[in-house]
Amino acid sequence: MAERPLQASRQRRGKAMTAAAGSAGHAAVPLLLCALLVPGGAYVLDDSDGLGREFDGVGAVSGGGATSRLLVNYPEPYRSQILDYLFKPNFGASLHILKVEIGGDGQTTDGTEPSHMHYALDENYFRGYEWWLMKEAKKRNPNIILMGLPWSFPGWLGKGFNWPYVNLQLTAYYIMTWIVGAKHYHDLDIDYIGIWNERSFDINYIKVLRRMLNYQGLDRVKIIASDNLWEPISASMLLDSELLKVIDVIGTIAWNLVASYYEQLPYGRCGLMTAQEPWSGHYEVESPIWVSAHTTQFTQPGWYYLKTVGHLEKGGSYVALTDGLGNLTIIVETMSHKQSACIRPFLPYFNVSHQFATFVLKGSFSEIPELQVWYTKLGKPSERYLFKQLDSLWLLDSSSTFTLELQEDEIFTLTTLTVGRKGSYPLPPKSEPFPQIYEDDFDVDYPFFSEAPNFADQTGVFEYFMNIEDPGEHRFTLRQVLNQRPITWAADAYNTISIIGDYKWSNLTVRCDVYIETPEKGGVFIAGRVNKGGILIRSARGVFFWIFANGTYRVTGDLAGWIIYALGHVDVTAKKWYTLTLIIKGQLSSGMLNGKTVWKNIPVSFPKNGWAAIGTHSFEFAQFDNFHVEATR
Repeated sequence: MAERPLQASRQRRGKAMTAAAGSAGHAAVPLLLCALLVPGGAYVLDDSDGLGREFDGVGAVSGGGATSRLLVNYPEPYRSQILDYLFKPNFGASLHILKVEIGGDGQTTDGTEPSHMHYALDENYFRGYEWWLMKEAKKRNPNIILMGLPWSFPGWLGKGFNWPYVNLQLTAYYIMTWIVGAKHYHDLDIDYIGIWNERSFDINYIKVLRRMLNYQGLDRVKIIASDNLWEPISASMLLDSELLKVIDVIGTIAWNLVASYYEQLPYGRCGLMTAQEPWSGHYEVESPIWVSAHTTQFTQPGWYYLKTVGHLEKGGSYVALTDGLGNLTIIVETMSHKQSACIRPFLPYFNVSHQFATFVLKGSFSEIPELQVWYTKLGKPSERYLFKQLDSLWLLDSSSTFTLELQEDEIFTLTTLTVGRKGSYPLPPKSEPFPQIYEDDFDVDYPFFSEAPNFADQTGVFEYFMNIEDPGEHRFTLRQVLNQRPITWAADAYNTISIIGDYKWSNLTVRCDVYIETPEKGGVFIAGRVNKGGILIRSARGVFFWIFANGTYRVTGDLAGWIIYALGHVDVTAKKWYTLTLIIKGQLSSGMLNGKTVWKNIPVSFPKNGWAAIGTHSFEFAQFDNFHVEATR
């Protein structure tokens, strides 16, 4: 049996050498030499002294927040193609891990994600899109590891305080129900659960959570803590033997999975790939997909790093992993500082320069006859290669030694595995702006997702709603469903707001039917030229047209209501439908109530452009219907 791989290797070698001879003179490819022909650093890859740390996998986060918001609205086949690039094994990023936000109703970077328990006695495991996303990931890779992590929490858990650790049992119960609901309603097994993203941890809460999970028969669910900098939790673990026992992983993970949110929100296009145009079907497969593939397509969780890994002499690094069954994967990278900078933490400057690196295979790897080679070169478009398979590297006559010529911004994967593939689909449709005329009557009897297409909630949660007692035109609406400020992770506004459309819109008419549910104190608005969202939502400027249940109206230049353009009285009360119209053209704006002008030609010199929006005066129930916008840039 041992002769067969060797014989096959020799046959492949002959074919590859013939093919390589015929391709001489084509585009330059990296230099790979199977001998010590040049000076340079020498690096030994050896398992004789045992193996290093276990490899947990490579993954990314959907959430933190609402980063996959627009993905669910993509038409087929483009939505499935995007999912394949992310999750399908040996195709694209081929992720081993999917981490999702446990929606908590609060703003968590680019929007809000709904909780499965808005209120204490409320449970609904079909809100949002993370359940769907986990099922799609599992459909493509049944072995994918699933993680859950809260950013914000529904307000009722705080008992009046903006803090999730007021009642440890209650918060642990809340998290436990999400895990149980994932299994009961979606047949999803959650493998890991986190504490509170990038925020304080509570030692007693972690212990209570472990006991709660065990009591519910969820012993297999492991705890990750904390998702802030790991130094504080590691010190606590060393001083507390019980805490050390209940925490399984100290870790972080890549944010974010796919940039499926309006680009002008914070950290636009910061995903492994970009899919922010469901109206056109356009998406972009970015370089992080293929950089991830260099590891994910040639390893699996449960493999082990070799002890003999480290940094290259003139910048860069190398790692090697094995399945313990004879397979070896080596990843070598020479990323420059420019190509390595992330959102955080700050990356100190380093230098990478041209070098030759010689690798020596020892131990059980010394008999490997052949390594498959995959290559990426970042930088100038004219010099760029993304996940290109090169000719195999033959080690039969080289004393298990090979040398790489390394330039800046390169990645090599050298592996015994032959499963690698650069998956592809026909080019998606061309990029198109958001439609200039857009309308939604929300008349969906059984919506597949709880949120209406293309609306991106920034504070509050807007969900499809059915008025059982209204057989008429407003039986199906969009309703703001939070009546209490959540335990915040970011700076949620004190008003709820959902944005939609094209950030470049300048001249536009927004019309919407509105229904105030709270007597006396309730209020709603429609808006245009909204210029900020996400964690900056409290400082959003624009033109906001408000009506209130106490019979007043207001026109403001900001969401917070500090910049007042006009105010007065109108015939408005709660529990009645009204039609609001906002017209913005050039530097003037006007507003109508039920088709009659309420105010006109108010100067609005700033901002020049922005999204359309709907919202409420506070955390209160209110409904919206027959939304319509006509816009020009």
